[in-house]
Amino acid sequence: MLERGKLDRGVVEIVDTESLVPAEHLLRKVDAAVDFNRIYEMVAPLYSEDNGRPSVDPVVLFKMVLIQHLYGLPSLRRTAEEVNLNVAYRWFLGYTLQEETPHFSTVSYNFRHRFTTETVDQVFAWILEEVAEAGYLSPKAVFIDGTHIKANANTKKQVKAEIPAASKHYAQELMAEVNADREAHGKKPFDDDDEPPMPPKKRKDNTSRKKLARRKKDKTRMVTKSVTDPDCGLFVKGSHKRQFAYEAHTACDSHGFVLETVVTAGNVHDSVAFDEVYDKVTEAFPDVESIVADSAYKTPHICKKVFDDGRVLSTAYKRPQTMKGGHEWWKYVYDEFYDCVICPEYQILKYATTNRDGYREYKSDPRICANCPTRELCTHSKDCVKTVQRHVWKDYEDLADDARYTPKHRDLYKQRKETIERVFADAKEKHAMRYTQYRGLAQVTNWVKLKFAAMNLKKLASWKWKEHFLLSFYRLFPVICTRNPAAA
Repeated sequence: MLERGKLDRGVVEIVDTESLVPAEHLLRKVDAAVDFNRIYEMVAPLYSEDNGRPSVDPVVLFKMVLIQHLYGLPSLRRTAEEVNLNVAYRWFLGYTLQEETPHFSTVSYNFRHRFTTETVDQVFAWILEEVAEAGYLSPKAVFIDGTHIKANANTKKQVKAEIPAASKHYAQELMAEVNADREAHGKKPFDDDDEPPMPPKKRKDNTSRKKLARRKKDKTRMVTKSVTDPDCGLFVKGSHKRQFAYEAHTACDSHGFVLETVVTAGNVHDSVAFDEVYDKVTEAFPDVESIVADSAYKTPHICKKVFDDGRVLSTAYKRPQTMKGGHEWWKYVYDEFYDCVICPEYQILKYATTNRDGYREYKSDPRICANCPTRELCTHSKDCVKTVQRHVWKDYEDLADDARYTPKHRDLYKQRKETIERVFADAKEKHAMRYTQYRGLAQVTNWVKLKFAAMNLKKLASWKWKEHFLLSFYRLFPVICTRNPAAA
């Protein structure tokens, strides 16, 4: 039997918003998970007590931004429109069906000026505190990785610029290690490039010119900058499309709760931003035992930093960069007792020097290599000299390789796809973190931190609701749960 559509559009009904929101709605779980009155304490210094017009409730403003990140809405303008039309959103904010909701410009202004970096950090830390109090946080194993976020910038609007080269965090430590190694081998230590050059004793002495040229080259580099958003960087990696982007270097625990995130330009390598992420995580959670990361983080400095702190770096196999078609890397054996390298033809490569990058150089005898039957597989140099480099912190990399073969850390590395990779996948597919509409490093950092805070809150709310449901079920049916322990 054919029925026509209903057109009851002008009917007046008396309803309450409480009955219109389903009992298992996500916003009900979020509202019951935490006490949003903590927001008043965080933003109290940003408001005047006895001056100016009455403000919009800061909790309402925060909840609107939270709705944007929970449901992956692309902009605050779209969020304001959805809040005006969605009954569940109105219930979450505490607005009636006829009450006018805040305009998007009000939310946008407060997001830029009220929600400062300190406020966002407090909100992010507050959610983590709630997770820890609920007993869901497990920071003994920390998973670290980075993901790129497409910037709001056109790749055609770019300029070449010369910027100061970022100094390495461990430059002084490495130089001290290099100089100590050189002195142990009877070599003259390097001087400090940061100090001004000594004036030459003779006017015709031009030895300092090369030194000045090297300093200028090492302290500057050419980069491609965006005219639209100068803070982002050109992201170039494998088969990915070249684009201006930001990089979110993130750490999470074994349950997928985000512990810390540091946003940089898209052209900053993961290993460069590791120090800041690692220091923040270990300072907030001193009981960290293992750091799980991919092969991009397997550098001598990172290995030394982690193992010196009494922790273990669980990482993947990193293929050595050797000559294509030549001898395998493992055929060059390092003899620790005699401090030399033995080549595949059982000849000795003696220590030559330790360079500024921290690599010891072992060189062969050209008279022997000239008549070597496998020289084409070893070196193509015209002077018939094979050079093998070994970092002064190579032993720490060996410790990371040893940990890779243990069952515990092998299983930890397999959990990356269930933890940090899952965090990035959910953030991009469900919470609209694939690209950003904000410009500037400060605004993008606040945007990313609020998004991860919303994801942590969403997981916390879901887990608390499941725990409450199971507890209620156990109280109603204790006999069934006792007979079936798995159900309890």
